[in-house]
Order: sequence, then C-alpha cells, then structure tokens
Amino acid sequence: MSELSVKELTLEYGSGATANPILKGVSMELKRGEVVALLGPSGSGKTTLLRAVAGLESPKTGTIHIGDRNVFDGSKNWEMPAEQRNLGLVFQSYALWPHKTVTDNVGYGLKLRKMNAGDIAAKVKDVLSQLGLGHLGERFPHQLSGGQQQRVAIARALVYNPPVILLDEPLSNLDAKLREEARAFLRELIVRLNLSALMVTHDQGEAMAISDRILLLNNGVIEQQGTPQSMYETPDTLFTAEFMGSNNKLRGKILSRDGKFVTLDVNGSRLKASLRGKNVGDAATAIIRLEKVRLSTTQTDNAIKLPLTTCMYLGDRWECLFGHAGSEGSLRAYSPYKLEQGEYWLQLDADKLWVY
Repeated sequence: MSELSVKELTLEYGSGATANPILKGVSMELKRGEVVALLGPSGSGKTTLLRAVAGLESPKTGTIHIGDRNVFDGSKNWEMPAEQRNLGLVFQSYALWPHKTVTDNVGYGLKLRKMNAGDIAAKVKDVLSQLGLGHLGERFPHQLSGGQQQRVAIARALVYNPPVILLDEPLSNLDAKLREEARAFLRELIVRLNLSALMVTHDQGEAMAISDRILLLNNGVIEQQGTPQSMYETPDTLFTAEFMGSNNKLRGKILSRDGKFVTLDVNGSRLKASLRGKNVGDAATAIIRLEKVRLSTTQTDNAIKLPLTTCMYLGDRWECLFGHAGSEGSLRAYSPYKLEQGEYWLQLDADKLWVY
C-alpha cells in the first residue's frame, strides 16, 4: 500500500468566471521509504499540491489517501482537518517559536497531543540525538545557525513518527555552502530512518540529489515523472529538457530523417541530431547539455564554428561563451582551462543533440 495516494486532484482559486485553476487533475503515489520531489517553476502548482496534501488548501475534486485513510474526497464533499492527518511538516521559514528552547519547540506537538511529560522528554531526547542536536536542547532559535534551525524544524516534524513528512523548500534559507552540506545530511537522514517524504523545490540539482523520483509540474499538470537519472538523460518534452540541467538551445529546420536521427539546418550549418517528435520540414528546437559540447581547434564532424567571446571561472572548470550572448546561434561549453581568444569548432554529438 502507498503511504500517500493522490488521484485526479483539481484545485482553483476564486469561483465562476474569475476562477483560476491551479491543479488540473494531478495524480501521484508515494511509497514507503521513498522520497518524491515536486519540481517546477514558480506558479506550476507544486506548493499548492503539498498544501492540499497537508490540509492547508481545499481542492475541488479528486481524492487524497494517507495510508488506508481517506483524508479528502471531492465526490463526497469530505475533507479531514489538517491537525488530524498526522503529517510532519517542515516549512520554508522553519516556523520555530522564538521564545521556546529547542527542546520545547520539538516537543510542542506532543504536548498538544496530551502525551505525558516523561514520554515527551524521552521522545525529544531520542530525535535530537538522531539529528546531532542533543547538546543544543536548552538553546533558543536565535542562538542557532541556519543549518541547526533547519534540523530543529525537521526534528519537530519527526518526533511523533508521522507516516509522511512534507518538506516545503527546506533548504532555500541556507547559503550555497550550507545547502550542499544540508542536502547530503537530509538524504542520509531519510535513508537511515526509512522516511517517506514529499518535498517541494524549484532547484533541479537539489531534487536530483535528494529524491528517488521527481514529479515535474508545469502549469498545474505533471509534465513528466521518473527517477532523477531518467529525467535528466531521457526527457520526453522540450519543457523537461530545458528545465533539467544547463543547456544550449538552437533553432533550425529539419531537412531529412533516417530512423531516429534527422539532419537539421541551423543557420546554414547541417547537423545530425536525435529526433524527439518532429516531422521533416518542421521548424524545430534542439537542446544539448553544456557538458556534452566538445571543443576543437580544428574542423570536426557535426560541429559549428564560432568565435570565443569570453570565459567565466567556476572553480572546477571554465564556462565559455561562443558568439554573442542571447543572440541566435550562440553556444556555451565547459573547459578544464581558460581558452585563448580565437575561433573554435563546437562538436555536438548526434545522440546528445535532441530535437523537439
């Protein structure tokens, strides 16, 4: 049985002629011990879906089950209150009580459930120990770092052993270095405790690092779902291909087809590419990841010749721009060292150049 099941969920803000549909028939499953990331741009519906599962938004139609409990059924006009769903929530802002200690913050939910003081103390001590916070129990939130505050919020969500933990952009308030450390900690914690988690993020790198499966939302519907590897390496649509990874986009015209490959005209250059659903003669968009572009100072097959504009140092590599930034036909590529000014051949392997 799934820990969480959502079927054909619709939700809109407003009513009548002014109604604004946010979710348009979304269905998903979350299995025991699985982490599913809700990924997508702002306004795609990912946070609204999480809030609907939590009971903080009221859908219009569809069903939501947590384990064998029906918590929402639009056809029966039934909706279980949020406080009865027994879900662990970690908010983007952490929402810690500033006047309460770490111990009191973590144990507050148990206190509301009328648990006796001895059991509360034991459970809080156990969860703080699991998250490496045992020595911080008497501190207040303002005495903690951002990463420690995040772990306190997670401890509060885990302390009563919920069937599902909901994470709303849990790393967004951390600086870049802390985010990398925190996502490794969060992934390790989820695996170690065999948690079932639904996480909202707009960061595709974060989604790939932490989740077992990604649901990419686009304008209220699921554009594509799958493992992080399948989403990155075999995107079904142009939207998915563009959203996952750092890409070059080329516009051209399909001249001919040979099985799964096509010949593409891009500003007079003829390139072989992998077809993803266009017909011969169609104007098309081609996508290639930056790391798949290979550089050469001599002419090579399936390549475009462009002048180097600039190189930007990224620490472990250089990102180089060829042609004019933002103009038709400009390309970017990675290099292990800074390139000398001049013209280069940018090789675009046919199986890595995807045409939509």
